[in-house]
Amino acid sequence: MIELARRIEKVEEYYFSKKLQEVRSLDSQAFPVINLGIGSPDLPPAQSVIEALQDTAQLPGSHGYQSYKGIPNFRKNIANFYNRIYGVSLDSEKMILPLMGSKEGIMHISMAFVNEGDEVLIPDPGYPTYASVSQLVGAKVSTYKLDEEADWQIDFEELEKRDLSKVKIMWINSPHMPTGSVLPIGDMKRLVQLARANNFLLVNDNPYSLILNDSPQSIFSIDGAEEVALELNSLSKSHNMPGWRIGWLIGSAHHVDAVLRVKSNMDSGMFLGIQQAAVQALQQPDSWFEELNSLYRQRRAKAFEIMELLSCFYSSHQAGLFVWAKVPDTVESVEKWIDTILYKTKVFITPGFIFGESGQRFIRISLCASIEKLQEAFDRINAFMAHNFEEVELTKKAG
Repeated sequence: MIELARRIEKVEEYYFSKKLQEVRSLDSQAFPVINLGIGSPDLPPAQSVIEALQDTAQLPGSHGYQSYKGIPNFRKNIANFYNRIYGVSLDSEKMILPLMGSKEGIMHISMAFVNEGDEVLIPDPGYPTYASVSQLVGAKVSTYKLDEEADWQIDFEELEKRDLSKVKIMWINSPHMPTGSVLPIGDMKRLVQLARANNFLLVNDNPYSLILNDSPQSIFSIDGAEEVALELNSLSKSHNMPGWRIGWLIGSAHHVDAVLRVKSNMDSGMFLGIQQAAVQALQQPDSWFEELNSLYRQRRAKAFEIMELLSCFYSSHQAGLFVWAKVPDTVESVEKWIDTILYKTKVFITPGFIFGESGQRFIRISLCASIEKLQEAFDRINAFMAHNFEEVELTKKAG
């Protein structure tokens, strides 16, 4: 056996990479699995997006290597998008770096800025990739708790009491995944001040800002953010393009150039057809998002019904692509409970423990399933629960 690198000793295979294999093994034509676990939009992007990809792919000159920084028109449209959606002005030549999805940006940023032993702050609960990438680059991972009693907001009093002198990066995410909380603009200002005072990089992971969120925000709307902040964004969730792998990074020229030094050694640019498709996606009118959000509101209402059926507790003011809820106290092991539901009803729901210690007593339902599938999931779980209740009642009578 060849000895493994020490950097992966504490890094497990991504939960969904393993779990979805198990879920797929249960699938059958007669009784298919309903996957309410992963946030992969089930709807297609706008038709003009697909046509732009097809048209560009037909051109003989489209198939060569592209610039590591993307074509100018793509970056220009990202800048226009930021101005229209967030009221933020960006220099498209210096402040924008296209990525193959924002997930790769987490690794590139970490490799560009984090030395072995540097401290990295990640939210608890939070996206597991922040922790795994930090471990891969040899960072010391520290969590900051989001306060359940305060609608999953940052506990600034606790955070500001810490010694932050060794912190290199603080990851934030608003609307937050998995809790759906939205960071108030005042708290964004406070975070920028904290980063400037302690000389660390503040990275806002921002892919959910257009989904069920009335006030899309960018960290770059805050004065002074350019000195200490980066922001990731993508078309995966907001434009129904998860498999296309289109994202970007924005920041000061100095910070963006540092990430480019890593990225340019990792890939050879993005296919031209995908970039032209991204241009079309970024030009979609407000009405496109309004129609999409109208559908997500219907789905969220149905997901709330499933949570109520399971006697879970949730906030009705959640943004983003998921519904997050606390399981009843009668449930001893959330993981076993979720697996029982999966194996008895073939409905997969994500357990909250994968998002950190603070998620142990929670579950998450994705809105990336049709109303019909959500209703069928409700009906299956309801039938299973009714059957179990009948068995309990019969046992009591027999006793």
